[in-house]
Amino acid sequence: MNIARLIHPGFWFGKTPLEQALTLAKRGVGGFCLYGGTRAEVAAFTTAVREASPLDHLLISADYEDGLGRWLPDAPLLPSNMALGAANDDELAFEKGLLTARQARSLGVDWVFAPVLDLANNPLNPIVNTRSFGADPACVIRLGRAFLKGLKQGGALNSIKHFPGHGDTSTDSHLALPVLHQTEKQLLARELIPFQALLPLADSVMLGHLLLPEIDDKNPASLSSTVADQLLRQQLHYNGCVLTDALLMKAIGDEKEAAWKALQAGVDILLVPQEPEKLISFLEEKQVSPEILDRSFARQEKLCAFAKQTPRPEQQEAFNVGDYAYRTARQALCAYPSVTPLTRTQTIHYLEIGNQSAQSAEPFLNTLRAHRISLQKYQGNAQHLLVLCFRRYQAFQGKIMLEKEEISQLQQALQKAEHSTCVFFASPWAIPATLPIEQKLFTFSPSPDFQRAAAEVLLGLYPPQGHLPISL
Repeated sequence: MNIARLIHPGFWFGKTPLEQALTLAKRGVGGFCLYGGTRAEVAAFTTAVREASPLDHLLISADYEDGLGRWLPDAPLLPSNMALGAANDDELAFEKGLLTARQARSLGVDWVFAPVLDLANNPLNPIVNTRSFGADPACVIRLGRAFLKGLKQGGALNSIKHFPGHGDTSTDSHLALPVLHQTEKQLLARELIPFQALLPLADSVMLGHLLLPEIDDKNPASLSSTVADQLLRQQLHYNGCVLTDALLMKAIGDEKEAAWKALQAGVDILLVPQEPEKLISFLEEKQVSPEILDRSFARQEKLCAFAKQTPRPEQQEAFNVGDYAYRTARQALCAYPSVTPLTRTQTIHYLEIGNQSAQSAEPFLNTLRAHRISLQKYQGNAQHLLVLCFRRYQAFQGKIMLEKEEISQLQQALQKAEHSTCVFFASPWAIPATLPIEQKLFTFSPSPDFQRAAAEVLLGLYPPQGHLPISL
């Protein structure tokens, strides 16, 4: 039995050498988790590593939480989970899962690490945010179930995450270890409710890198037998595949010792280590027990069996999403407290802020221009200030709020403006609630379809129909 199969390395297109991945595939790793690439690159990679692998089937996974467009520049960005929470429509959640699965499978990706079942109950959480369906466990269960059914029908494996839930923390686990001070009883009464309800539909469970001192004050959940074995397996009766969150994240310290602890705790797959070759050699020296190997291999074989029996759709068909994103946007946009339509009799000065991903605002601006709204970039004075906030969660960022300089700039602009409207194209919590913004429009997504829908709401073409799935 090859210990390498316990490990699923990451592969970053444009960064990781292909030869390194081929060497790992030949060595017998169980799969790869992909980051970035184009459709053609992903399809070519999945073919190449499978041809190099001695395994009957090599599992390929990715974090396609908002469709493949979150990682691939030539794939459509699907609505965020929080947008689905605002639309509150099971059919839209199912459709997102189905589209994601079909697109992933068309490129040779078997396994989508989604959905996020963490609750969006902490505005300062820098990494959950719009990845969550919302703050209400019942809503998360209903939409999560629909999404999972869509993934299944589309032929993709799923992974519910991040068990037991780290929505109510304010630390980015990519940088440090979040701490959640809740007892098991408290977890079962809130954070664990979606997981417990959806475990019967889970192909796998991803453990979160977070510390629960009232349950295990020494080990993060991802390395804790109290969490992985006693809570998840024994108490909640889950017998499927369990994997760590990415081991390269800074929350868990030395990855070799962390990996060893995780295996002893009942984890089956070690995901995305920083140095996979060294970890394989380390585990070979440590001599992992046959019981652990048998357990992991059997659960991986079950996943492989499903992946192998699922037909691979044609790319052209899979990536034809029609008007899905626009239909979702029409149901998802939320106003607070209300939105007064813009008029052609005044010049609107717009200020883009928090746009660390250099997201284009042209779909939004061009829609307004097409209806003869006079727009100018903000240059220091404005009667009506239109703020376009693109701040979104981003791994290794460590925070979700605007930078101090941006907040100061916005504060000064608001003081000079007679009227103000802010469109939140991503995080609903990016701007401090204390700033005097007259009216707010939340889209929960920066995709072109959501931008166009936001402009149409501001034009008064239709009212915002969504309901906030979180507390401001």
